[in-house]
Amino acid sequence: MDSIEAIGKGIDLVGVAVLIGGLVLATVYALRRLARRETDDAFRRYRHDVGRAILLGLEILIAADIIRTVATFPELRSTVTLALIVLIRTFLSLALELEIEGRWPWQRDRDSEASPAQVSTR
Repeated sequence: MDSIEAIGKGIDLVGVAVLIGGLVLATVYALRRLARRETDDAFRRYRHDVGRAILLGLEILIAADIIRTVATFPELRSTVTLALIVLIRTFLSLALELEIEGRWPWQRDRDSEASPAQVSTR
């Protein structure tokens, strides 16, 4: 069980590294855009890049929680705690997805719904 706990903690570290690394990379890219005077969409693109890093980090952290909770102590209390953590993180992921993309994940992009012939005539 100790090895599974260590694996879960390792995955937690990866999730945190993704969050921090994504924030750093998004900031570097935003500063480069600003240095090249590409300011039209700089803030929107920065928020999009940071949001994507947060989404990926949250997914990794959820995986770590699942591994640690289910594999180490599969009792009712830990399972309920896991369910609450996953629920909160899933809500955050959905809210971020809506903020980044401007639509819910299950909604299709309107351009992709149209046939190729319809798109080319627009």
